Amino acid sequence: MSEFTLLHSIPLKNKLGEGIVWHVASQSVWWTDIHGRFLYQLFWPSLQLNTYPLPERISCFALLNPADPMRSDYSMLVAFESGFALYQPESQGIFWLAKPEAHLSGNRMNDGRIDRQGRFWAGTMREVDQGQTGTLYRLDQQGCHAVISNLLIPNSLCWNKNSSLMYHADSPTGVIYSYGFDAEQGTASQPQFFASVPDGAEPDGAVIDADDHLLCALWGGAAIARYSPSGQQTALHALPASQPTCLAFGGPELDLLFVTTARQGLTEAQLAAEPDAGSLLIYQSAYQGLPESELAVQDWLALQKTGGADV
Repeated sequence: MSEFTLLHSIPLKNKLGEGIVWHVASQSVWWTDIHGRFLYQLFWPSLQLNTYPLPERISCFALLNPADPMRSDYSMLVAFESGFALYQPESQGIFWLAKPEAHLSGNRMNDGRIDRQGRFWAGTMREVDQGQTGTLYRLDQQGCHAVISNLLIPNSLCWNKNSSLMYHADSPTGVIYSYGFDAEQGTASQPQFFASVPDGAEPDGAVIDADDHLLCALWGGAAIARYSPSGQQTALHALPASQPTCLAFGGPELDLLFVTTARQGLTEAQLAAEPDAGSLLIYQSAYQGLPESELAVQDWLALQKTGGADV
């Protein structure tokens, strides 16, 4: 199969759908509408939908490990716009961990995910003038660590199959970079050029498939691009929405691709021509994914007491 087959378009009109994650235990996907301030959970294959209003915008998140002692009170580790916290969608309970940019007005969290060793990462961006004040952070038992700084809009964060490389993009540059990755320490080397996305598009959320290729949502490009480990574009899959934002493989065989999209910034005429803008798109994929990484069990109480320091 060389193309995707669209199975469902879930018409939610998300302002900025993002952060989609497949949860194998519940056979469901979770994602966030950042500007709409909602969390969603969609079960497969029933398409039952749970919707949770949010007290503050969430950009990305991870489901807590079932063995985590805090799991009975909080089901998620989230990147709220103002920092990291444990969160329970049903009760809106919040257990704050770290606010590394409380001193920076106008910044908010953006793209993030779990690495293959169970650490949580998330980057920040400046919303108003898109200044280079964004930073990619790693949150682990030792604290909240700044890893890459001077970013505009951090995106495309993912790791290759053996964790020897980390991929990351500063979206307005149109370039995806690779970094040598020390999996034990969670540190990255200097960036190396990996790939440029097509003209007129920006790299948004990305994921690695079972063949160690990188799939990237092309914001403004109405497509998903696939790149080989050497950075060669091997496929370009057209989408019915111009602003795809994030990708997750899911389903029992990990051969479904769930794609979040956005309506943000589109004119009324564009929205009329793009009825799928803001929808969740579900495809029978031409590729198979990898299992989602599991968040490591942490001593969240100890982390909170440190204030997430060490940035």
